[in-house]
Amino acid sequence: MLSAHISVSMAKTGGKTKVTDEEIREQIAALGSPLIGQRHEAIAALRETGKPAIAPLIEALADAEDNDRRWYTAVALAKIGESSVAPLIAAMQADVGRNFRRYAAAALGEIGIPAIEHLITAMGSDDKELRGFLSQALCRIGTPAVEPLRQRLDDADDIIRSCATLTLWQMGEAGVQTIVKDAGKDE
Repeated sequence: MLSAHISVSMAKTGGKTKVTDEEIREQIAALGSPLIGQRHEAIAALRETGKPAIAPLIEALADAEDNDRRWYTAVALAKIGESSVAPLIAAMQADVGRNFRRYAAAALGEIGIPAIEHLITAMGSDDKELRGFLSQALCRIGTPAVEPLRQRLDDADDIIRSCATLTLWQMGEAGVQTIVKDAGKDE
C-alpha cells in the first residue's frame, strides 16, 4: 500500500528515470556500508539521481532495520530536496510506523523552507501522531516556519489552527512571542 501512495505522489511531481533501477538499488544498499565514505558517495549519487530515487528511498526508509540505515536514507531524501516533500508526506500518512515517521520528519525538517506549507497543510489530518511528527519537522526548520504558522493562527480549520499554536509554542521564544503578538492584535 505504501508503494501505491509513493507512485501517486511521484506522478504528481513528474519523476523521470535517468539511471537504472538496479543502480538506484545499489546506491541505496551502499547507505548501509560499514565505510562512511561509501555512505557519503551513495548520498551524493542519489542526490544527483533525484526524483527517480525518491520512491525507492522511501521504501528503504520504511523497511530499514536500524537507525543508521534510517538516518542515511533520510539524509539522502533531504539532499534530493523539494521533490521529496510531497512523496514523504504521503508516505507518512500511509505508514504509521513511529521510526519511519520520525526519520521522514527529520528529512522534511532538513529540506526546510520548501516543506513548510506542505507540512502545515498536512496537519489538517485526523491522525494525532502524524500531526506531532509534522510539528517536529516544522520546529526543526525553525524561524523560517514562524510567519507561515502565524498566518494559520486564524485558519478556518480548527485542527490546523490548534496545531499552528502548539507548534509555535514548542518552538520556544520566537514562537511564543509570535503567539503573544497575534493575541494582542485584537485588543
